[in-house]
Amino acid sequence: MEHSIVFFFAIIIILGALLFAFISNLSRKSVKKLDVEYFRAKCLKNEHQLKQDEPSSYHLSVLNADKLVDQALKGRRIRGETMGERMKNASELFSDKNGIWAAHKLRNKIAHESDAYLTYSDALRALKSFRTALKDLGAI
Repeated sequence: MEHSIVFFFAIIIILGALLFAFISNLSRKSVKKLDVEYFRAKCLKNEHQLKQDEPSSYHLSVLNADKLVDQALKGRRIRGETMGERMKNASELFSDKNGIWAAHKLRNKIAHESDAYLTYSDALRALKSFRTALKDLGAI
């Protein structure tokens, strides 16, 4: 009789541990695998649109690259109401935190200041940071 009680409690403990592990696994946000080909094609297309002798392409390339990184953040299910919040929540994923923040701030300057001026090297530096962020996120 005593062995059956011990066996019964052992079964209860094992089932409880399995149930706990199962529920814990369900409650974790899974990391969604991104469509690498989609992001690679978008990134390359955007980089090819940047022309040294066309200042209007600088703004557009930076805006599009920023948007692509935000798509990757959302695709990875990073929490946040804004891209800035998502970037903060994903900060441990970025190998060049300062670079991605500088690139995003440049995007904000372009988006919010009608007379925003940037050089080809500014745009190129930002695109490099956005590309690094995409790699860090597993998008390319």
